[in-house]
Amino acid sequence: MDILLVDDEPLARERLKKLLQDLPECRLVGEAENGDEALTLIMAEDPDLVLLDIRMPGPSGMEVAKQISELEDPPAIIFCSAYDEYALEAFGVHAVGYLLKPVRGEDLKAVIDKAASMNRLQRRSQQTDESPVPQRQHISAKTHRGLELIEIDSIRYFSADQKYVTVIHAGGETLIDDTLKELETLLGSRFVRVHRNALVAKKYILALEKSQEGGYHLRLEGCERKPAVSRRHLSSVKQLLQNL
Repeated sequence: MDILLVDDEPLARERLKKLLQDLPECRLVGEAENGDEALTLIMAEDPDLVLLDIRMPGPSGMEVAKQISELEDPPAIIFCSAYDEYALEAFGVHAVGYLLKPVRGEDLKAVIDKAASMNRLQRRSQQTDESPVPQRQHISAKTHRGLELIEIDSIRYFSADQKYVTVIHAGGETLIDDTLKELETLLGSRFVRVHRNALVAKKYILALEKSQEGGYHLRLEGCERKPAVSRRHLSSVKQLLQNL
């Protein structure tokens, strides 16, 4: 699992990092000292899990958790706090665990295993609950020219950036009002989520490439831009390419 660590205390972060080193199934993808940094890193790194402190400067961990829970594809949350009075509120924002500091290694492993198991069950549920989606031929966009229709067959991928989604298509790039979650439901099996911020047309995928920095991206037919593939979605993308 890819993990983001959020705590304003350097010593607390160091302790958790040492504990994570003993868990080979876990990879630390970033550290944040406050809630604003955490939200930025979540959008960039697409972690599976966030280890989140509660009392921090700026937005509290509870406020950050509420914002995380509103994301289309939120990571799991485990609170790590020196205070036990927030436990009930924590499960109100769908946290999968609540650990008291100083965190013990066996407790951390147990709750991370629980989070990993829940992720697998949720993926299975999504696969079995999928229902046929009517085949749309166009999506609409409000531009300075009025209402513009974009042929779905011309779309290479959708890219999300904060509140906006950009359609990268044969005719260029266009901003639309839809969210990636809405588009994922609307377009059914023709597109695949490869990152929290990217939804890609399967028919235009040419290859999965590894960058010099160690990350992955997709090379698409008729598109110079290469959408990033997060580690969270890497295995499903590899499986998709084997079946194409």
